[in-house]
Amino acid sequence: QLQASGGGLVQAGGSLRLSCAASGRTFSGDTWGWYRRVPGKQRELVATVTSGGTTDYTDSRFAISRDNRKNTMYLQMNSPTPEDTAVYYCNARRDWAPKYNYWGQGTQVTVSS
Repeated sequence: QLQASGGGLVQAGGSLRLSCAASGRTFSGDTWGWYRRVPGKQRELVATVTSGGTTDYTDSRFAISRDNRKNTMYLQMNSPTPEDTAVYYCNARRDWAPKYNYWGQGTQVTVSS
């Protein structure tokens, strides 16, 4: 249902934009988010955005956005550091009918020093 893309190798201090496209139907009232996982650590939240555009971040260097017409979400990563190296996953969740909790396959981001 979700396809993440845009990962790759980026130099510290550069920028990178991740995309997440939904192939199936989604509904208003849901929340999309980006998460990341470093090997050996638990998955952690990066940012979320509701269908109404309300955003929440754990790091001000990153900007999340969403295009409801294209059913696509983005994560603009600015000034990444090697500590941001991880697999980034996108998620779309709706906690009331029709309920869903979709995950993308993950995209690797590697930040070189």
